[in-house]
Amino acid sequence: MIKRALISVYDKTGLEKLAEYLNKNSVEIVSSGGTYKAIEKAGLPVKKVSDVTGSSEILGGRVKTLHPNIHAGILARDDQLDELASHNIEPFDLVVVNLYPFEKVVAEGADLNTALENIDIGGPAMLRAAAKNLPRVTVICDPNDYNMLINEMDKNSVDTSDKFRYQCALKTFSTTSGYDNAIAGFLTKQQNSENEADKFASTIALSLTKENTLRYGENPHQQAALYADKAYPGTSLTGAKVLSGKELSFNNLWDL
Repeated sequence: MIKRALISVYDKTGLEKLAEYLNKNSVEIVSSGGTYKAIEKAGLPVKKVSDVTGSSEILGGRVKTLHPNIHAGILARDDQLDELASHNIEPFDLVVVNLYPFEKVVAEGADLNTALENIDIGGPAMLRAAAKNLPRVTVICDPNDYNMLINEMDKNSVDTSDKFRYQCALKTFSTTSGYDNAIAGFLTKQQNSENEADKFASTIALSLTKENTLRYGENPHQQAALYADKAYPGTSLTGAKVLSGKELSFNNLWDL
């Protein structure tokens, strides 16, 4: 059963609804920064991360969740809960985190310093810790999945199934991987713009997001989907506008 949740989100979409649901089902919420303020403003009970860690946020909020009382609570397996209790640390069963909008600010033309300030550190650390501990911990990295989480908890008496936690962990690792790829891509472009002698990076990482499922593949018995690299908007057919006719098929796209 989910008894304790850690919530730290940049995008506050759907936050109040989720917090209301958790509170109604007696799930304790721990939060920090703007997330804590938003939940408190909604008149819902919430505990500060600093009350759990015993440490105030420092460096302008750069360091607040990077603490054993947070990460041990996320990472502890079922067979380690007694050890956790011996250190007076309570486990987290649910982690809800979304990240600073690095790709958005870069797409808007951010300079290096602005881009660096929008690299999330604590968020990916919490997400990866929760996803690693998928046999026990549920992790949500996308506000669009809140309703899915609520429905799952309703079906499972305020808990989640093994299958659900697995799928959430898979999405989380894909998300953090794409996030790191976007950062590496930005820094590579910055380096290349300053180094005329070598325009070719030693490593290129791609992170592709599914745009839509196609009618079928090269032949009617095959399946296909279209993926795009969000780090380079408007640079390929994935951003083309269909003026008339049916949606483009695999063969249409291949021919184009």
